[in-house]
Amino acid sequence: MKQDYKLEKLKNGLRAIFVPRAGSPAVSVMVLVAAGSEYETKEINGLSHFLEHMCFKGTSNRPTTGQISQELDGFGAQYNAFTDQEYTGYWAKVQKTKFRDIFDLISDLYLNPLLPAAEIEKERGVIIEEMNMYEDMPNRRVHELFQNLLYGDQPAGWDIIGTKDVVRRVGRDDFVDYRTKRYTPQNTIVVVAGGFDIRLARKMVQKSFGILPARKSPQKPKTLSYSPKEKISIKYKKSDQTHLVLGVPGLNSKDPRRFALEVGMEVLGGGMSSRLFYRIREELGAAYYIRAGASFSADHGSVEIWSGADNKRVHQVVSVIAEEIKKLLNQKVGAKELQKAKDHLTGGLILSLEAADNLAGFYAFQEMVSGNVLSPEEVVKKVQAVTPAQVQAVLTSLFKEPLRLAVIGPWKEKKDFAKILSA
Repeated sequence: MKQDYKLEKLKNGLRAIFVPRAGSPAVSVMVLVAAGSEYETKEINGLSHFLEHMCFKGTSNRPTTGQISQELDGFGAQYNAFTDQEYTGYWAKVQKTKFRDIFDLISDLYLNPLLPAAEIEKERGVIIEEMNMYEDMPNRRVHELFQNLLYGDQPAGWDIIGTKDVVRRVGRDDFVDYRTKRYTPQNTIVVVAGGFDIRLARKMVQKSFGILPARKSPQKPKTLSYSPKEKISIKYKKSDQTHLVLGVPGLNSKDPRRFALEVGMEVLGGGMSSRLFYRIREELGAAYYIRAGASFSADHGSVEIWSGADNKRVHQVVSVIAEEIKKLLNQKVGAKELQKAKDHLTGGLILSLEAADNLAGFYAFQEMVSGNVLSPEEVVKKVQAVTPAQVQAVLTSLFKEPLRLAVIGPWKEKKDFAKILSA
């Protein structure tokens, strides 16, 4: 799939990415801003996410609560917003005839939120219930425990959603101050992808965002390497299944070895024919899900294997994961298995980019996190060029670090897990 894109910068520093696709019936508009939990202090941890919620609670052009969602539904849109460690995003996808309408609305969310004090008070309860919901989702919550094992008490190790104390305490002035510092043109990327007229899109970006004044913004604090005294974190929860994440610190988004790492994790646990899936689910029948992957941030990354396992067999599952890691370190992947992993990775990428919203995110996230945008064709080329020696080398380098394990389930003792990890 040949995909052309244009990256342009306005005079105020805002970046615009245009990804036209002839014949596409849909268009997606996304605004991504460098405002996430890694830009926060402990006193406002969770404010990026709270602010994301508040941008839907009325703007100067759409002042009443509910007006925004009514318009979006009226456009027949698919839409959402999200907050991560390094960015917050607002996006919607519509049929291309609604492009002007959806661009106006998404830009309005970013540019003109009212942040009414009464709505802030109501939304506190909503976010606390969101926290409570996640506590009842151990398959999600265990990843947050693992992040704390990787990074400790620094922004990269904190929960994106923050704490209940902060959610109950922050006031409107905190929102305004944070938004003023972070929601600047230099920190913002506007992406239009799918079926649209690029000349019209340029004019609309310039009209809506070009008038913003350039402002300096504080840099994100550097994420420091961290080695916890305790490599195992257990959260007791009475449940019928144990959820776990096992892994080590990884690579940042600029590291050229990341493609070899992705291929290696694909071999280990990237699909239903991967080594871990076959051993743990097909042979042992000990887990429903078992996956492996890597994440890449601006100055850090992670390598993770995660599973939900039978309580009675969870120690066996951890032992098998450790065995399969050692096999990858000690013996190069065969040519046939390596090619299957590459094709599964690249095929999944290309198929996902059939959707205009995924296409927008593909370019936006690269520009935000690494500042080095690769086309789908360039990514495929780099993945397909990975060799068995490169896979073995990058995994050997990373797994020199002691394995770290986060567990949620009916466990209080670490000793049995510790024996497996030290074997």
